[in-house]
Amino acid sequence: MKKYLSGLTLVAILAAPAVVFAAGKNILSAHVLNQQTGKPATGVEVTLEQKQGNNWMMLNKATTDHDGRIKALWPEQMPVAGDYRVVFKTAEYFSSQKLESFFPEIPVEFHISNTNEHYHIPLLLSQYGYSTYRGS
Repeated sequence: MKKYLSGLTLVAILAAPAVVFAAGKNILSAHVLNQQTGKPATGVEVTLEQKQGNNWMMLNKATTDHDGRIKALWPEQMPVAGDYRVVFKTAEYFSSQKLESFFPEIPVEFHISNTNEHYHIPLLLSQYGYSTYRGS
């Protein structure tokens, strides 16, 4: 009987990291690349907002790292299905580069239907244009 309990204890200990990892997994990330330089866009502020009726409620904000990435944009609350948008604050980024930009902000609206999936929003950016898609 003692070996059986020890085996259960071992299984519980080995399973615990998987539970902790799953709880800490963030469902939303972003990446910004400057098409003109071919380099990551460092220091771009990005906000996450949720649509509520005709209004948008801010949930979180973060700034791209040295690789142009935000690895965890979703706030600590549990994700729910719905309409969202990320807003890339590009005016400040281009101003810091001493460049003009036609788009002071780039809002990207999207719908989350499955909260068990990962959503990645890359932005390929230039002073006068941009493109985006659902990445992985």
